Amino acid sequence: MLQIMNQGGIIMYFILLFSLVATVIIVERLLYFRKIGIDEEKMIDRLKGALSKGHYEEALSICDNNPSPITNLMRVGIEHRHYDSHVIKEAILDAANMEIPKLERFLSALGTIANITPLLGLLGTVTGNIKAFGILGKFGAVGDPSLLAQGISEALLTTAAGLIVAIPVIIFYNYLVSRANNIIVRLENRVNDLVLLLSDRRKEEVES
Repeated sequence: MLQIMNQGGIIMYFILLFSLVATVIIVERLLYFRKIGIDEEKMIDRLKGALSKGHYEEALSICDNNPSPITNLMRVGIEHRHYDSHVIKEAILDAANMEIPKLERFLSALGTIANITPLLGLLGTVTGNIKAFGILGKFGAVGDPSLLAQGISEALLTTAAGLIVAIPVIIFYNYLVSRANNIIVRLENRVNDLVLLLSDRRKEEVES
């Protein structure tokens, strides 16, 4: 491994560094999405059951024990349940906007790595070829091909390394972006449902 890194030159170390950073980001994001993954319909039914009985502390406890974007919105709505529906909606929308950066955290960095590693590989190809042609220019006809080995190996290894890192990173980046976008769309669709749920409960309390 060390020999390959040395043959590839300094560009290989940058590619390795970016691959390690990308791996950390991917693992962190996968663990995060796994952590917030819940059965939303089942969760909403549990919350409806608690709210229909006026058990707000129980509903808040359910939110605390099942952390996810949807339960975070529900918690904010419950805490603002004494206000008018438009105030509740504004509070939930503000909470939803706070969730979006959490969902998209590090994704821009991952996309940058996916774009930059092939370019680094190309840069290694250019610098490797410069070295190879520099040897030819210095010595003319080269009888010993080993004199060109370092430049040629750098050109080939960095290109391969850049693609090897970029391809899986692009796949994971697209997957994670799609996952985040799906959650954001669901949050937007849930806002009105949550407002209606809390408003109906508030009307029942006022009438009773």
